Amino acid sequence: MSATDGDLVARALLGDQPAFGDLMRRHKEPLYRLLRRLTGDPEEAYDLLQETFVALWSALDRFDSTRSFEGWARRIAINKSRDWARRRTVRRWVAAVLPAGDDATLVADRGPSPEIAAGDAIELRRVEDAIAELPGALKEPLVLTAIDGLSQRQAADVLGISEKAVETRVGRARARLAAALQSKDR
Repeated sequence: MSATDGDLVARALLGDQPAFGDLMRRHKEPLYRLLRRLTGDPEEAYDLLQETFVALWSALDRFDSTRSFEGWARRIAINKSRDWARRRTVRRWVAAVLPAGDDATLVADRGPSPEIAAGDAIELRRVEDAIAELPGALKEPLVLTAIDGLSQRQAADVLGISEKAVETRVGRARARLAAALQSKDR
């Protein structure tokens, strides 16, 4: 009979490193697929998978055995992908702002015009601000499903709530978001 995730965690906490290896093998593919969908890049997803397992090992003593290990691992993977996205955004911004060196090769910019990019940045900021103002109970399911691309079932597992609760909260979050953005237009 195969050991449960909880059994493997308990053994790993007692110093049984092969037990943690079993957890890694059991959850490697689903976590990789999640990270691949979130990043759109197989190599970045693989790197983030490694970071996820390092974080899981480091935080194993904080795992709540009454919750799903899979949901906990997904939450950590999502956080790693968010960190990656923030770092990528900062690197792009720095690359755009810093002057190129004297030996830099000029390349035609195929991106949007500065006016369109500025307008997009302003609109994105408005939406981000409106999302930030949502209560956490509405914001988390919205971000997990609409932005991070998780299914309602996956978001429910990560948040420890029912799929119906995710559906309801996402609907309420979208309604509040629409109202907030309309009121800011006035």
